[in-house]
Amino acid sequence: MISTADLAPYAGFVLRDAAIPELPGHYRGKVRENYDLPDGRRLIIATDRLSAFDRAITAVPLKGQVLTQIARFWFDRTRDICPNHVIAYPDPNVLLCQGLRIMPVEVVVRDYMAGTTSTSILSMYKAGRREMYGHRFPEGLRANEKLPQTILTPTTKAFDAGHDEELTPERIIEGGLLTEAQWAEVSALALDLFARGRELAARQGLILVDTKYEFGFDAEGRIILADEIHTPDSSRYWFAGSYATRFEAGEPPESFDKDFIRRWVTARCDPYRDELPEIPTEIVLEAARIYVSVFETITGQDFPLPPADEPVLDRVRRNLAPFFPLAAP
Repeated sequence: MISTADLAPYAGFVLRDAAIPELPGHYRGKVRENYDLPDGRRLIIATDRLSAFDRAITAVPLKGQVLTQIARFWFDRTRDICPNHVIAYPDPNVLLCQGLRIMPVEVVVRDYMAGTTSTSILSMYKAGRREMYGHRFPEGLRANEKLPQTILTPTTKAFDAGHDEELTPERIIEGGLLTEAQWAEVSALALDLFARGRELAARQGLILVDTKYEFGFDAEGRIILADEIHTPDSSRYWFAGSYATRFEAGEPPESFDKDFIRRWVTARCDPYRDELPEIPTEIVLEAARIYVSVFETITGQDFPLPPADEPVLDRVRRNLAPFFPLAAP
């Protein structure tokens, strides 16, 4: 198990920005740098930025690599179910992929009565709703309870920082977001992907609670899995070993501690109004350790630590050189 001492050499090697002027079509996301290339491909560089409170609050060593490699683990293990957008991984933080026409529908698959956002079934259920996303829910369900069956809860794809909105199959089809055949295919793919994820997670002592999938269309109109898959940013995991005991006791399930730095900040200020305190190195390194432990728990593999003697952007540029005519670092 990797310790914070093992990660100390990486404290000065974080990827805060990954702007490469020689590459065209650049746009900056909260944590990823994206490049739409003239030939229709897309380059995605995962930085180490940590976004919270509507801003980037710090950078966590190895975070970008962790999330890229967790997605790689799952893309590799689900390509027999659904083709995905991956072309190559030029660097541990980098994905070269197909450019796709992204569907206007995000598909969320759920196995439990859980969630915290306004579009989660638990929030709606607590507010008294019993019909959601085209499903009828029985009375008496408890927070974090296993649902009678796995369900799809689609939402609109929130472009330009908009908000997701609840959808039903009827609204998707009648509103022209997808054809009936497309929705049937996407539904089947999402349920099959989730079943694979649930099976492999169970082998690692984890419960895959719910997850979001993003699909797109390639130039021939085929449905392709895009974005990421089964990462802790797009999915909820609980630890299976303690779930039953904690559920019966009315306690929240044990899950990955992704909000470690968020809690540290909120204990010291109002992050939406105050200037943020400087986050100590030991706190950032503990967050890095947590991210690495997430990779190792989900995949069952040791995390491949990169050499700690080269700035990450220099390494990225060096690894991209065979793919693109970049200037030397």
